[in-house]
Amino acid sequence: MSSDSFGRAEGLSSPSRRRFVQGLAVGGAVATLGLWPRSSWAVKAEGVPNVLSGTEFDLTIGETPMNFTGATRPAITVNGSIPAPLLRWREGTTVTLRVRNALPPGSIHGDQTSIHWHGILLPANMDGVPGLSFNGINRGETYQYRFNVVQGGTYWYHSHSGFQEQAGLYGPLVIEPLEPEPFAYDRDYVVMLSDWTDLDPARLFERLKKRSDYDNYYKRTVGDFLDDVRTQGLRATLADRGMWGRMRMTPTDLSDVNGNTYTYLMNGMTSLGNWTGLFRSGEKVRLRFINGSAMTYFDVRIPGLKMTVVAADGQYVHPVTVDEFRIAVAETFDVIVEPAGQDAFTIFAQDSGRTGYVSGTLAVREGLRAPVPAVDPRPILTMADMGHGGMDHGGGHAAMDRAAHGAAAQPDPHAGHAAHRGQGQGMQTHPASEAGNPLVDMQAMTAQPRLSDPGVGLRDNGRRVLTYADLRSTFRDPDGREPGRTVELHLTGHMERFAWSFDGVKFADAEPLRLNYGERMRIVLVNDTMMSHPIHLHGLWSDLEDESGNFMVRKHTIDMPPGTKRSYRVRADALGRWAYHCHLLYHMEAGMFREVRVEE
Repeated sequence: MSSDSFGRAEGLSSPSRRRFVQGLAVGGAVATLGLWPRSSWAVKAEGVPNVLSGTEFDLTIGETPMNFTGATRPAITVNGSIPAPLLRWREGTTVTLRVRNALPPGSIHGDQTSIHWHGILLPANMDGVPGLSFNGINRGETYQYRFNVVQGGTYWYHSHSGFQEQAGLYGPLVIEPLEPEPFAYDRDYVVMLSDWTDLDPARLFERLKKRSDYDNYYKRTVGDFLDDVRTQGLRATLADRGMWGRMRMTPTDLSDVNGNTYTYLMNGMTSLGNWTGLFRSGEKVRLRFINGSAMTYFDVRIPGLKMTVVAADGQYVHPVTVDEFRIAVAETFDVIVEPAGQDAFTIFAQDSGRTGYVSGTLAVREGLRAPVPAVDPRPILTMADMGHGGMDHGGGHAAMDRAAHGAAAQPDPHAGHAAHRGQGQGMQTHPASEAGNPLVDMQAMTAQPRLSDPGVGLRDNGRRVLTYADLRSTFRDPDGREPGRTVELHLTGHMERFAWSFDGVKFADAEPLRLNYGERMRIVLVNDTMMSHPIHLHGLWSDLEDESGNFMVRKHTIDMPPGTKRSYRVRADALGRWAYHCHLLYHMEAGMFREVRVEE
């Protein structure tokens, strides 16, 4: 397998040993390391390992040596496995989960642990966030989670302690609904995507703080410059390079950590492990995609098959048929496929920065494979991607100059007129806390919802790509009231310092966001950074609106691409203290986290 098939820059030396052995090792406990695929996780199959169902569960969190790359490393596991066991619940039941902390003394992953049930509606003291919901689970202790299951669909669970999620503590969760589902299928598989690193995750965080561009091998070259001069002219090329330079950023910097550090996994297996889901020709197969990564956005497709999306974040949507979808960290999408005409199809998930991929197979029997496509060309961010689109050159550059120098809180009036002509709205305003703030290195000038935009690297690629504009819940706005008030929050960051925050205020210095019990309110998010951020509000649904303020789709995680402005409604129907954060693990740890208090 050539280095180019991993999307590495041309001209680099041959793939590293880690890269090479990634193709030779299949993940799993060292005792069972081998080159044969593990049996498939059919959700309804009886006797399949790592599936637990019912209402009483005993989960033990421990440290298990794992080998995904040829090197053995200590992973955090639940009942000894990565991913953690697939839990099957039924809507309308009460579940009891006894979680025991069996981490060894001196573990690099700490001596406290927790489990958060992502997207699950439950009492605040069952939500599993140390310091907010409860005190965490100390070594040797057992914490009993007990709550009523009031929803159905595809969800997941993970640690909310330190960097344990990165080290393997995540697992799928499937809840059987009370009412019959509005679609039919013959087989049902979970496809859980994740990222693994042999590094101690705390060391990786330290590296990000010191050198946030460590993984960005794709710096633009002299050849790129000459190509741009040929196509865009010298003046435009110099102006473009100047703006990126003043922002101390590079337009190829799509992800903080990528395939140069990560090994991507599908249901806990590398591509060579070849997770396989079996089918008979003509059957309808339900695939429950879950992005359980710490930091990776995946673009997913199954060459030769259309995918019909029937649920997002566990909630039914009107079916929409696509060739490909981008799944942000923490999102889930349920799709139905009808494989026929060949014996095997490749499930292909490449990272959004095009530095690597993981693949698995749908097949009529074990051991088959279909061709694996090449990773797509690397995408290049444009100024429009950064929320600076729709301006004429003079206004756009003036505004960008100000953003690059941290002075964008005083917008250039000419840029405002240009923006108004281009986008139908004026300049984006910013909170005073961003002005002159050393934690803020840029601001969006003309942030837009961009709900129908497939995203950088997916536009005009010849495939039908899912967008948020395609997602429509099968039910009306479950609350129906107009929001009584609006809160606008800005997603802010400083790339070089690897500082992330809301409104330029990191969690340690931030006041809680206070909601009144029972109120219907609107949250408007503005992404002032050049990174995408999946924003997750615990305990409450996030009802995404369209550009006109109409209810579109109910989700638990709202993706915010660079330079976007999106709004959603929240019903404050759960009392207590809740976490609200970017679900990129290292962004959350670096400060993009708030407490939400729902009070009487």
